[in-house]
Amino acid sequence: MKKIFLLGSFILSTITILAQPGTVSLNLDAGYTFQSTVDFDAAYTEVQGAFRYGGGIEYFADFNKSVVLKYHRMDTDFPLYLQNGEQLNSDRDSKGSVNYILIGGNNYFGDDLDAKALPYGGLGLGVGIVGVNENTATKFAWDARLGVKIKTSSVVSLKVEAYMQSIISTFGSDVWIGYNGYAYAVPDYATLWQFGFTGIVCFDFKK
Repeated sequence: MKKIFLLGSFILSTITILAQPGTVSLNLDAGYTFQSTVDFDAAYTEVQGAFRYGGGIEYFADFNKSVVLKYHRMDTDFPLYLQNGEQLNSDRDSKGSVNYILIGGNNYFGDDLDAKALPYGGLGLGVGIVGVNENTATKFAWDARLGVKIKTSSVVSLKVEAYMQSIISTFGSDVWIGYNGYAYAVPDYATLWQFGFTGIVCFDFKK
């Protein structure tokens, strides 16, 4: 049910963006996300570096500001270890994927309409979907990015981008002792931090 809701929200947002006047860019990208470690106190997982691919829609209401809706996926492995280094799952059971559905904005720097290279930065919010051995979890996610867009004389342009993306999840609780001696259970958090580089092919259409 949750997957159907997310898919429906993505399609509805896409239709809304495409219905607006202005410039719409259809983006296809491929890049690489480096290995990262997620700590669970008694254990940890090493999310392996992997190829990342996806696409999105970018709507420009103004020359240097845009709204971006995008989906990204990487197929990877999640070996799980105790703190002493003993692996708890088999290589077969560690296979999975990391997916992001994000909406956000980009700000392009510079005021020259004829510039061939435009640096930009952006932020996005949404959900991250982690799947391991046919089990999935959907959590809050965000990303930040810096890059440069290189224009050509055609509708095709290119982007080179560095990104940081993150998924945040609770996984139990810690016990804290207050000044009055009472014990309190507070949520414990695990955070996936991912860094990588990507190249993006953009098809820009004015409406």
